Amino acid sequence: MNVLIVVATAAEADRLRDLPARVTVSGVGPVAAALATARALAEQSHRLVVSAGIGGAYPGSGLQPGDLAVSSRIVQADLGAQDGEAFLDLTELGLSVLPDVPHAGVFEVWAEAAALARQLGAAYGPALTLSTVTGSAERAQRLAARYPGALTEGMEGAGVAHAAMLAGVPALEVRGISNPAGPRDRSAWRLGEALAATRWGLEELLARS
Repeated sequence: MNVLIVVATAAEADRLRDLPARVTVSGVGPVAAALATARALAEQSHRLVVSAGIGGAYPGSGLQPGDLAVSSRIVQADLGAQDGEAFLDLTELGLSVLPDVPHAGVFEVWAEAAALARQLGAAYGPALTLSTVTGSAERAQRLAARYPGALTEGMEGAGVAHAAMLAGVPALEVRGISNPAGPRDRSAWRLGEALAATRWGLEELLARS
């Protein structure tokens, strides 16, 4: 399978360079990820684009550091408007991420994602993309309630998925868990375990081809 893997940082890419896939470092955030993905897809055709790396786990997900999550959909979760205590998404605002049809920034994923998650014994559910990482337990709980079943928080997935959709290529998000989403306790981060889980998931995905 001709796969493009998009990661945010060189440290993540260093763990993946020897995989039989093209690995692109985008920089951090959905805009950087979208631009890098679009550029890579313009340079070379690919059958699948994967946003990969480490991520935080939402309350109620049951995920622990070192676990693996596969996206059932990819959500640009902070795109909308705050109205007092209420959050309004693009559908409620009558807006769209596309110029001519309604689209609220919730992206479908590769058709084989559920089967991959079952094969891996990985968690399978929504992957949320935010431009600002969650820093409190209260915000993590609000996001988990707003998007039932949400598993992971990252900063690039929706940008990758948006660019892939425009190019007509399926997308997927695969994240190893480094920490709970919420208060920033760097001493609790397990980056090595998260990167190892990400690599293992990608190895198994690539072996399916």
